[in-house]
Amino acid sequence: MKIENTKAQMRKGVLEYCILSILNNKDAYVAEILETLKDAKMLVVEGTIYPLLTRLKNAGLLNYRWEESTSGPPRKYYELTETGKLFLNELNSTWNELQQAVNLVTNSTKND
Repeated sequence: MKIENTKAQMRKGVLEYCILSILNNKDAYVAEILETLKDAKMLVVEGTIYPLLTRLKNAGLLNYRWEESTSGPPRKYYELTETGKLFLNELNSTWNELQQAVNLVTNSTKND
């Protein structure tokens, strides 16, 4: 079994949560989202993020708007909807519970 496959699956599992969290702080366009993820050592390519953003929009969690740019073509800015904010709150709770559970399990097995 290759560790890289497992690590990639773990990152994919939290990517949606991370993107919603980024957009909770401010509206952003794809390059900004990718840069924030990159700064956090979560390397994601555009081919991965566009389908995910479309899925989140279709689910009613995101909206977007076009804005003119001074340095190129117009940019599509994504923002959380009210439903998206509620969904993110649920994910926050779930993440905290999951993190505690994983810490309990992994810490208890280290002491055995």
